Formats: sequence, structure tokens, C-alpha cells
Amino acid sequence: MIAGELITNNIPPLRTSDTVRKALDRMNEFKLYHLPIVNEVQYLGLVSEEELMAAKDTDTAIGALPLSLLSSFAFENAHIYEVIRLFSELQLSVVPVLDQQKNYLGVVYINHLLNFTANLYAVSEPGGIIVLSISNRNNSLAHMSQVVEAENAQILSSYVNSFPDSTRLEVTLKINKTDLSAIIASFERYDYEVKAVFNNSSHDDGSMDRFNSFMNYLNV
Repeated sequence: MIAGELITNNIPPLRTSDTVRKALDRMNEFKLYHLPIVNEVQYLGLVSEEELMAAKDTDTAIGALPLSLLSSFAFENAHIYEVIRLFSELQLSVVPVLDQQKNYLGVVYINHLLNFTANLYAVSEPGGIIVLSISNRNNSLAHMSQVVEAENAQILSSYVNSFPDSTRLEVTLKINKTDLSAIIASFERYDYEVKAVFNNSSHDDGSMDRFNSFMNYLNV
């Protein structure tokens, strides 16, 4: 997945001729705290709600203000991980997307990205979650898949979390079964440490809560 495939076009950019009031109203309308400023197709930068609220006269054109614009953006062919990095490191609510000539194409909206990531991690799919603690030398997803498939199940998604100054890894597996007892027993036979287990079904929104906690952990 690349940035250009997640562009949202229903959030219009600001122009330098727009007033502070109009900019703040638009941010309020879309529940954003950043918006791009664009003249024609030229991307000028991201303006923050905080800076606009410091303006003394809300009828002033934003182009007349000494704004400290963020120049951050992603090219349309950038991998989605680069977009996530920008959201996380800069605490953005939108990431502008440009073509190779640096013409403005649109933005990736944080809520759109969260929905995409939720689908990527099969958050809404019924099933169970197993968290394994393993050595980084034993990080073989192929073998974990074999253990799960031997119990007539499949891994829907997975995530690996590493820790500074540690050789241990946490591997989170989303599995398409809610009864995980046989799979847990198989992992333990192969000397995997089962650190946590979560069960959910299509009528249980626990996975979404855990996903939201995970995204908060990433500071996205």
C-alpha cells in the first residue's frame, strides 16, 4: 500500500487568501488540527490550529501572517509506513501527498489511516489473539503458522514488538478461531512462552479496543 492509494479528496486545502476564521472553521468542521496551504497545485506547508488561534484578528488572510509552516509531506509512491512515521513523529492529523513534481494531490486523513490499519490487522474479524514471548533467534513466522495450521486454523494478522537492550520479542497473532486451547497447548509443546491470550467474536468489540490501545501506544 502506498500513500497515493489512501488520499482523501473531501478535505479541501486552504489558500493564502483564506481568513483565519475560515481556516479555523474548516478545522473544526473536519475535526483537524492541521491543514495544508496550497496555491493552485503548489504546496506551501501545513498550518496548525494552535498557531492560527494566536492570531489577533480572525479576519486577517492567513497569507499575511508570519506563520511557521511545517514542510512535511509524503510522495504519492511512498510506502504507508512512511506516512505512519510522519503521523507518529510529528503528531499530525493529516499528511499531505505530492506527486514527483511536488504538486499537491490531497491528504491522508488520520481516521482513514486508522480504518485501513484496522482492516490490515483484521481487527473486526472474529477470532482470538495469542501473544508469544520468544527469543529473537526463534522468530520464525513460518513455524508459528505451521503450529496454528496443524490445529485447522489460520493466522489472520501478526505483529512483532521488540524491546531496547533485550533479545526477547513479543509476537502477537490474530487467529481465526475463538477456542485457542489446542493451539496454545501446541505452542507450549514447542517451548513457546504464551504471554497473553484474548478471545473475541464478531459480537465482541474487544479487539477494536485493543487495536486503539495499540495505536495509542505507537503515538499515531
